[in-house]
Amino acid sequence: MTDIFSFASTTPRLGLPNLFTAQAQKEFTVNEAFALIDSLLHAAVEGEADAPPSDPGEGECWLVGIGPSGDWAGHSGRLACRQSGNWLFAAPIEGMTVYDRSTKQLVRFRDGWVRGASVAVPAGGEVIDVEARATLGELVANLISLGILPAS
Repeated sequence: MTDIFSFASTTPRLGLPNLFTAQAQKEFTVNEAFALIDSLLHAAVEGEADAPPSDPGEGECWLVGIGPSGDWAGHSGRLACRQSGNWLFAAPIEGMTVYDRSTKQLVRFRDGWVRGASVAVPAGGEVIDVEARATLGELVANLISLGILPAS
């Protein structure tokens, strides 16, 4: 959520604001919930950074790095999404997965953001098993294409 407002009652997983009976200005609460849903449903980030981009596009989301500054100060590890000209921050939950457009891979939250490591395709050696190498190469290529491993 943004820094400006804090809601008295939110959903347990994503912190979406709840409505109250006879609540005034329901549109504010509903719009805040829609903004969070828009940012987090099928989440994709532009990349990871410590400072906000100089000219962010509406709807852009970023992973806030470990040394945040500027508008992102105090939001390390969160998702920062640009909505209506403001930054909307969302705390990740265990098991959350986002797609990083800059590295073309999936990033998962498990006690912090975790990325797959590059895997070297087997080559050389004294005994060459062409079929095994072809299979491993194909497997690695598929894992890269699925965003599970980064391209090397």
